[in-house]
Order: sequence, then structure tokens, then C-alpha cells
Amino acid sequence: MSNILTQIDHQSIRTNQSSIIILLLAAFVLNLPWLVGIVALFMLAGTVMKRPGFAFIYQLLLKPAGVVKPLLVNDNAEPHRFAQGFGALVLTGATLAFLVDAGLIGWALSWLVIGLAALNLFVGYCVGCAVYYWLNKLNIPGFTKSPPEGTLPGMRPK
Repeated sequence: MSNILTQIDHQSIRTNQSSIIILLLAAFVLNLPWLVGIVALFMLAGTVMKRPGFAFIYQLLLKPAGVVKPLLVNDNAEPHRFAQGFGALVLTGATLAFLVDAGLIGWALSWLVIGLAALNLFVGYCVGCAVYYWLNKLNIPGFTKSPPEGTLPGMRPK
């Protein structure tokens, strides 16, 4: 198991969470199920590219304009990617639900992602990260990182 931490810019993660929340709320309010699928694609692409799916908003707009300052934290990137990938899978399920005319299930799954992203954004608790660390504790292959020392699994490190 590896405990080597890297500096992670948590403002990029927070921008990603904010973007997910805003876009999914807009999808719900405007009844645009296709937008849920677009958010899922961005999250999936970000997971594959090993960065937050909406990091470009932070990197190209908010950070250069000085609207948001970097917040570098010694942390593990893998749990955040796992959480984003899991969220992408949930939203893919929501999109499939919309395609088979099961809108209630689609919106329920979308609201689940909104709630979990909000919990992380406003409280600093990442459920997906906690699951990653629990899987690490169970010695599941591929889950190699432990929480930063002195940090409750899933909580944002100080």
C-alpha cells in the first residue's frame, strides 16, 4: 500500500462539483434529460484523462481571471477519480433510464449525484473517496492508497 501524497488543487475539484450540481439542477428544472448524459460524458472523460471532468472551467476561466485561487492539498488523486467515475456510471444509469421512459428513476439517480456532490462541496466529505479507502482497507486489488494521516476516510485533508 502506498501512502505517498501529491499536491492536489482542490479548487479544481470544487469547480468540478459546482459544475456538476449546476448542470444537473438546470437539467431537472428545464426538463433536459439529455444534459444528464452530457454531464456523465464529461465526468467519464475526466476519469479516463485523470482529471476533474469540468477542470477546464477552472483552468481556462476562473483561475486566470483570479476568481478562484488554487488550494493545494497533500492528498491522493485516485479516490477522487474513483468517485468521479462512479458518479459517471450513476449518471449513465440515469441516462439509460430516461431512454427507456423511466424518468422517475433517471431523476432520482441524478439527484443522488447532486446530493453527493453537494456533500463534498459544502461539507468536505466525499462518499466515493470513503468507499475507495474502505476497499483499500479490505485489500481489494487496485485500491492502493490509504487516507492521508490524521484524516477520516472521505474527509478533505487539512
